[in-house]
Amino acid sequence: MLKIQEIREIIKLIDQSSIEKFTFESEGTKIVLKKGNGGKPVQAPLVESAPVSQQVIPVNEIAQSQTTSLLQQQETITNTSVEHLNEADSSLHPITSPMVGTFYASSSPEADAYVQPGDKVKSESIVCIVEAMKLFNEIEAEVSGEIVEILVKDGQLVEFGQPLFLVKAN
Repeated sequence: MLKIQEIREIIKLIDQSSIEKFTFESEGTKIVLKKGNGGKPVQAPLVESAPVSQQVIPVNEIAQSQTTSLLQQQETITNTSVEHLNEADSSLHPITSPMVGTFYASSSPEADAYVQPGDKVKSESIVCIVEAMKLFNEIEAEVSGEIVEILVKDGQLVEFGQPLFLVKAN
């Protein structure tokens, strides 16, 4: 069963794309999203095990409110990150997120974080994981140096290009 946050992410991606219809099926659940119908509610059947139930979801309204909320959050994150980088030493190199997803500092909840402030990294060193659509992507430092600061919290949603770490390059 999809979590509400995952459905919101799908709605956001569909809203930003040129896709008119999207169908998703997994483990007995089926979601159909349509857009471009002039704001009319879209019928999205929700199927769980044997009984079939119908649920009407006004996709355009949900997408608009979720997009507005996410854009406000992103603006706050970006403004904070930019201010942070402007105040930072010019020799610091930001490691940025290559995609939208969830930031994880370690490979599992029980494992130690890949890096901590003060750790030395090489350009090919894994510094974190960004999960996007159930795929766990290992993020490399891409620069050799020392981790000065971690700019995001474990489990936080991150956007494309958002600074994750500051590294003092060698």
